[in-house]
Amino acid sequence: MMAEQTVEGDLEVEYNRMLDKGICLSGEKKDFFMAGRISNLIEILPSSFNPEMILDYGCGIGDTTVFLSEKLPNSSVVGVDVDDKIIDYARGKHGGGRVSFKTFDELVEEDFFDLCYVNGVLHHVAPSERLSYLEKIFSVLKHGGFFSLFENNPFNPGTRLVMKRIPFDKDAIPLSFLEAERLLGQSGFTHHATRFLFFFPKCLKIFRFMEQWFKRIPLGAQYLVLAKKPESPPSKKDI
Repeated sequence: MMAEQTVEGDLEVEYNRMLDKGICLSGEKKDFFMAGRISNLIEILPSSFNPEMILDYGCGIGDTTVFLSEKLPNSSVVGVDVDDKIIDYARGKHGGGRVSFKTFDELVEEDFFDLCYVNGVLHHVAPSERLSYLEKIFSVLKHGGFFSLFENNPFNPGTRLVMKRIPFDKDAIPLSFLEAERLLGQSGFTHHATRFLFFFPKCLKIFRFMEQWFKRIPLGAQYLVLAKKPESPPSKKDI
């Protein structure tokens, strides 16, 4: 048991070490960005929207999965990832109650989730495979459900520098918000809104109050594209 705990601890330490190697340039830790993303998501969703089931697609070690459950307390949250070891770690540390974890292969295609959250995953997917990736998400959302896609903004020079410093982003291929909107449309979603986040590093945080006015300016370190699965499937007439 002690050996297993050491391996799990080492996994989280190494993951955070690699991530901090890049984002330390901002002067902030990962929790700052996680909280910023979730607050922007809650703000941009319709006020009447109250998701019961949330999918954290590409959950990593599960920190955001738990945070989503805390900020949306009426929801159950399922985190999924491709790595069995990461999922085992997430289950051991965070699983229980309204939070659970699965591998991608264990995710059943059914009309199930009200909301899907994805952060920083699509730039790791080969461009030729991105459409099928989004179609998979489309298939597990309820009609009328929302898909929140967060990605690193290639138009921001600071973002490009951060990605070069993070070992697991070495071979990443960033995509612009325009490309993301196009792919979401092709996979069946309707576009709801796009906004840009994280304009100022910690050393310039005195100016962060202005970011509320910059949300449509495509220069933030990340962007959020919120899309929606149509309320009902297309009729035979539309096919």
